[in-house]
Amino acid sequence: MISDKDAIAALARVDALHAALTQIVLEGGNLDGIAAEVARVLDVSVVITSSDGRERAGAASTEARRLLAERDLVDHTGRVRVERLGHGASSVGEGEARSLRVAAGGADLARLVCWRTRGAIPDDDVHALERAAAVAALLITREEAVAAVENKYQGDFLRDLFLRGATGFATDPEYVAEHADTFGWDLRRPVVVVSAEIDPPGEDEPPVSRSQRRQWQERFSAAWRQVSRNLDHRIPSVDFSTEVVTLLPVGAGDATDVAGHDVVRRAVHAVAGDKGGGRQPFSVGVSRVASSLEELPQAYAQARRAVEVGRRFKGGGSTTFFDQMGVHRLIALIPDTDELRSFAHDVLGPLARQTTEAADLRTTLQMLLDTNFNVAEAARLQFFHYNTMRYRVSKLERLLGPLSSDQHLRLDVAVALRVLEVTG
Repeated sequence: MISDKDAIAALARVDALHAALTQIVLEGGNLDGIAAEVARVLDVSVVITSSDGRERAGAASTEARRLLAERDLVDHTGRVRVERLGHGASSVGEGEARSLRVAAGGADLARLVCWRTRGAIPDDDVHALERAAAVAALLITREEAVAAVENKYQGDFLRDLFLRGATGFATDPEYVAEHADTFGWDLRRPVVVVSAEIDPPGEDEPPVSRSQRRQWQERFSAAWRQVSRNLDHRIPSVDFSTEVVTLLPVGAGDATDVAGHDVVRRAVHAVAGDKGGGRQPFSVGVSRVASSLEELPQAYAQARRAVEVGRRFKGGGSTTFFDQMGVHRLIALIPDTDELRSFAHDVLGPLARQTTEAADLRTTLQMLLDTNFNVAEAARLQFFHYNTMRYRVSKLERLLGPLSSDQHLRLDVAVALRVLEVTG
């Protein structure tokens, strides 16, 4: 039974916390300040995350964080698995964890996650946490309003730079670099342009409303900005409404990564996480290295081409590097898909059909091309007897012509097989 004295003390503590948090907001404080104040007053560990669990601020010791990891409540990228915590009390070792929605106007803005390593979190403290969540919602709403204006301005700047737009400033690289400095960006180093797009819903999935799509895009953009800041706070990352464009530096921290492939893979891995918390699958296109500002427009075009081609011949969830596209890059430049399919059928004949036998022969044909028509090597790689492979070669040549002796025919066949990959 709680005494009146204890109840009055608890109420006073709640009011004092609320007043302190309100003061933090009025003085221009941030989420770190809110997390630290809640942790101090209520004697709990606190993290404030995005709605899908990506940490935005926190006040928790290494030991306390280890407790969440031991309970499998944190994924390999550090994302808090808020979907496992739910909205009630959860047992964490000898203690308890709580996850509260930070919401405004019916929209989820974030999660306030707190836990104690020993003992439960009393109801009075839960009420205090609810007030803290309300104050955090006020601060996040303000931050998002400012960020929306900044992102629009930054997006317009980057679009003009990519397109050498009407402002004409792209003709003066030093002015562009100085202007980027005001955003906290560093454009004076080699970068790769990364274009990332959320994959559209599949044919068997229900249609998505415009507001839901916008919510996914905002969360996706925020994830890229946060991952970019963790890599280097000077990295530009901007939401272009349907895509997120990020300029990742090459060679930073790894002089051997001259093409930027490793830094891209790390960033994509961090954004994707374990795909929990409502994250959507996405595709990525990556340009060649742009060593100067003058090369950025071309690099952006390369990234756009890579994401489009990658999705066409790899499907969704792919990461495609422009410098690894090979002949697919040329095939993708041809807008007439019917003409491409017609070429493939003219060259491959019955092998272009969508049958099991045709697919099996195409696999053998590709293996022969990969081994420069070394029949013995192709037989070994396909686990066929040599005579079986010789029979298949004879069959392929009856259908397509003298593949083993006509190099021009082999080139046509190789291109036709790539066309089938792109066009399906």
